[in-house]
Amino acid sequence: MEGAFALLLLIGITGWVARDAARRGRSWALWSEAVFFTGALGLVPWLVVRNRTDAPVARLGLVRGALLSLVGVLLFVLTFPTYVFVVTFLFQTARVQGHSMEPTLRDGQRVLVNKLAYRMGEPRVGDVVMFYYPLRPERAFVQRVMAAEGDQIRIVDGQVYRNDVLMNDSFVSPDYRSRDDWGPQVVPEGYYFVMGDHRRNSSDSRHWGFVPKRYIIGRVAKGR
Repeated sequence: MEGAFALLLLIGITGWVARDAARRGRSWALWSEAVFFTGALGLVPWLVVRNRTDAPVARLGLVRGALLSLVGVLLFVLTFPTYVFVVTFLFQTARVQGHSMEPTLRDGQRVLVNKLAYRMGEPRVGDVVMFYYPLRPERAFVQRVMAAEGDQIRIVDGQVYRNDVLMNDSFVSPDYRSRDDWGPQVVPEGYYFVMGDHRRNSSDSRHWGFVPKRYIIGRVAKGR
C-alpha cells in the first residue's frame, strides 16, 4: 500500500513538473524524466531553477495541459515491463523484518537482493540469502548459509562445525551467541542449512530443517 501511494505521488509530481516546465519555456521532457527516474534528486534542482526563472509564465491550452499531466503515466507504462523483468530475474529491494540477523542486518534495514547471482552460480557457505520460508512459502526470510549439500553439520554448545571443522563465526556478536546442541546431520542433495546471526533469537534450520535450493531467491547485499 505504501509503495502504491509513493508511485501515484511520483506520477502526479512528474505531471506537474512537465506542465510547469512547459509554462516556463524549459524542456518539459528533460525535467519530467529527471523527476520520474530520480525522485527528489530531480525535483529539488527543478524547484531551484523555477524560482530563478525571470521569463514570463505562459498559459497552456486545455489539451496540451492535460497531455502533459499524463507524462508520468506514460513513463510508467513505458518502463513497467523493464521494471518487472529486473525485479523478477535480476534485482529487487526488500526491508528486513525482525532481529534474527543482528548485528549484521537491523530490523527495518533495506537490502538489495541479487537474483542473478544464483542463476549464474551456486549459493556459497557464508552468503547471506533471501529465501522462501519452507513451512510457509508465501513468506521470505533473510539468513546466512552455513552448510551446502553433502556437508555434515553439527552444533556443540553453540559452536558450529562443518565437516568436523569449527567455523569462523566472528560475525556473531558475543551477546547473541547460543549454547545449544544440534546434529550431526548431512545436508541432503539440493538443500542448504541456514542460520541467523542472532543465534539466540533466530528461527532457522535448527528448528524447521533444510532449505531447498529452489526456494533461495538471491544473495543479499547491505542497504541503508
